Amino acid sequence: MLILFGTKGYLYQLAILTLVCGRCGNPAAHTLRKRVTKFTLFFVPLFPISTKYATQCTFCGAESKLSAQEAEQLQAQAAAGGGQGGQVHGGQAPQQPYHQ
Repeated sequence: MLILFGTKGYLYQLAILTLVCGRCGNPAAHTLRKRVTKFTLFFVPLFPISTKYATQCTFCGAESKLSAQEAEQLQAQAAAGGGQGGQVHGGQAPQQPYHQ
């Protein structure tokens, strides 16, 4: 009997915020993203094995890793319409698979 198992990644866009980039110094839109890697059995995703959060500058492309708490705070700021420089767009986009 052959058992097929592995992992599959999903990328969620949680919000878009205007922040000052730590690399280029520009006040630019940053996407707040959540990456979830799930264990799969026979190509069916069963449970998450890894969750990571990051922001990415849309001006220079720099990516900054965040803790879950930091990501929750930024998402709350986006939902409230405030934050560093103001919120551009909040909400959760549909999940998209990503390849590592």
